[in-house]
Amino acid sequence: MVLSGHEILAQLGKNIIIDPFDESNINPNSYNLCLHDELLVYEEVLLDMRKANRVRRISIPAAGLVLQPDQLYLGRTLERTETHHLVPMIEGRSSVGRLGLFVHVTAGFGDVGFCGYWTLEMFAIQPIRVYPGVPICQIFYHEICGDITEYASKKYQNNRDIQPSMLFTELNPDCEKDPQLRFPFRVERPES
Repeated sequence: MVLSGHEILAQLGKNIIIDPFDESNINPNSYNLCLHDELLVYEEVLLDMRKANRVRRISIPAAGLVLQPDQLYLGRTLERTETHHLVPMIEGRSSVGRLGLFVHVTAGFGDVGFCGYWTLEMFAIQPIRVYPGVPICQIFYHEICGDITEYASKKYQNNRDIQPSMLFTELNPDCEKDPQLRFPFRVERPES
């Protein structure tokens, strides 16, 4: 069963935390989450599942940034969420989808107990200008049945930034399994 907007409000501060919270972002059965002002792009042409692929950080200026097709952009929500006793999920907003922007390629399913920012796997069908702070996706909540074991991954739980894939920590037994693993970032300031 999906929670209504009224029930999302009733659960705030209990099983649902959204920070910052803006009541105008409540929908009939979801809450709009906004785009942060930075993106990551992979620097490798060939991505390797068994290693930490290099990424470059790009700032989104107030005047917007044009996303190009055939490029995966990793973004994140402006809001940090925390969910207990419910299953959080995100979907792109229909108004964004109608502009040909996929907001999450495959990873819209959350786990009960997830705490952190949502990393967005963004892909554009054609060039599109995006802006920081734009309502980019919506979070909604399902009730869960049965005993609960809350999400406790060392990879993504309690993240503070955009999270590139850390699948290599599962596939490469010799890698350092440090939850604070740092990736080499390079900052690029796009022209307005």
